[in-house]
Amino acid sequence: MDRLAAMETFVAVVDSGSFSAAARRLNVGQPAVSKLIAQLEDRLGVKLLVRTTRGLTATEAGLNYYERARRSIEEADEAELAARGAGTSLNGKLRVSALVTFARLHLMPHIPEFLARHPDLELDVVLEDRNVDLVQEGIDVGLRLSPLTDSSLTALRIVSGRRGVFGTTAYFAWAGEPATPGDLNAHAAVIYDPRSGSRGGPVWHFRRNGTEVVVTLRGRLRVTAAEGVRAAVLADAGIAIGTEWMFAPEVADGTVKEVLRDWELPGTDLWAVFPAGRSATTKARTFVSFVQDIMRRHRGPTNLG
Repeated sequence: MDRLAAMETFVAVVDSGSFSAAARRLNVGQPAVSKLIAQLEDRLGVKLLVRTTRGLTATEAGLNYYERARRSIEEADEAELAARGAGTSLNGKLRVSALVTFARLHLMPHIPEFLARHPDLELDVVLEDRNVDLVQEGIDVGLRLSPLTDSSLTALRIVSGRRGVFGTTAYFAWAGEPATPGDLNAHAAVIYDPRSGSRGGPVWHFRRNGTEVVVTLRGRLRVTAAEGVRAAVLADAGIAIGTEWMFAPEVADGTVKEVLRDWELPGTDLWAVFPAGRSATTKARTFVSFVQDIMRRHRGPTNLG
C-alpha cells in the first residue's frame, strides 16, 4: 500500500464526505477508494470512518489522523515545489477564515488577483464573525481582530489600526456633531455587541493628552455582527464605534464621517492565526503576505495602518 496515496485518499473522503465524491475528485473508481480506506484501517488497527445520516464522518482517531495526514501531504507538495524550483507558484487547496465585513470590503475584491497569480491553487474562504476552530474546520490560516483570546494559537500581526466614532453626514446634519466624548450621551447609538471575544459593547474609554473620559453609549439597538452595524449606521440610525476599515468606502466618498478624531480609543490589530503546533505552509505564508500588501495599499486617505 502506498502510504501517501492512502493519506491523500483518506483526506479526500473526509473533505468530500463520501467515497463516490472522493473518487470523482481523485479521478479513480469508487471501489478503489473503498479498498484503499479498508487497507488503511487494517494497517492502523482503528476505525477511521463511520457512516451517518449525513454520509461518512471521521471518528476521533480519524480526525487525528486526518490533521496529520493533511499536514504530511502539504509538506510533500512543498518539497516537490522546492525540488522543481517552482518559485512562487502554488497548487492544491488553501482554506482561509475571515470576518465577514472585513472580507467583503477589503479581501474579496482582491481575490481574483491572488488566484490569477496562482492558477493551480484552489481557495476556500470561510466567512464567519465567530472564531472558528481552525483544526476542526481544516483552516490553514485565519484572519482575526484583537484581542486574541487563545494563547495556544500561532499568530502574526498583519496591521494595526484605530477605532473611531462614525455616523452618516445625513445623521449629523439633523443630530449635530459631538464636540466631546460626553456629547455622545445625547446621540442615538448602534452598539456593536459581538459574541466572538472582539472588543465591543456600550462602555468606551476615550483618551487625550493624559486625560481619560469613560462614556457609556445610549442606544436601543444592539447588533452582534459588523454587517448589521454598518447597515444600521448607513440607514441613519445613529453613531457607532468601530474599526476604521468598517466604513472605509463611505468615509472616502463622504457618506460617512468620523468625529472626535482628536480623541483616542483602544486600537485594534489584524492578525493571521495558524493552527496550534503547525508550521505555516508556503501557501498560507504567501496568502498572508498578499493580505499585508493589500493593507499597505490602503494606507493614506483611509489610514488603515
